[in-house]
Amino acid sequence: MFNELKKYCEKIVPVSSQELELIDQYFVQKTLKKKEYLLEDDSICNFLGFIAKGSIRHFHIKNGLEKTCDISFENSWVTDFQSFTTETRCIMNLQAMENSVVYTIEKKQLGNLYQECTKYETFGRLMAEEVANRATRIAISLSSVKPEERYLNLINNRPDFFQRIPQKHIANFLGINPESLSRIRARIQKKEKS
Repeated sequence: MFNELKKYCEKIVPVSSQELELIDQYFVQKTLKKKEYLLEDDSICNFLGFIAKGSIRHFHIKNGLEKTCDISFENSWVTDFQSFTTETRCIMNLQAMENSVVYTIEKKQLGNLYQECTKYETFGRLMAEEVANRATRIAISLSSVKPEERYLNLINNRPDFFQRIPQKHIANFLGINPESLSRIRARIQKKEKS
């Protein structure tokens, strides 16, 4: 069990087969149906999750409107770091965009795993750095890159987005409305034809 996570761990930190087996002790598998929530706002996030299959949308609600902050796919980590680290109520929602399998570990269990094997503490630090780097790239993109360029970057770097995620959520993630996304796509197709 947890083979996807074990393979991921082996790529990041050298671990023995015995150390890999600790994953079986500390992680729990959650199966989510499309649109089911892994985390809802106003709760306390006490877990880290590894997406083994599917996709998870990260969003918050502002003035009654959903604002998509990120969409994560297989071999990605999901949590609300602020809530997780401070043990305060979260404003983030984590929702399955398709049927998904997520391996989770509760905060207390994570501490126990770190004590049992310090390699996982190194792994945790590297994972947190990866998540922070991704958040920084997204923030910079939203603040300084035009929507059309963000769209082209998404096509070039994550073409699977467009097969797996509804357009309204892609538009929201790009910081535009669905009509603007349609116009951008039309402009790009027109340029490609000429």
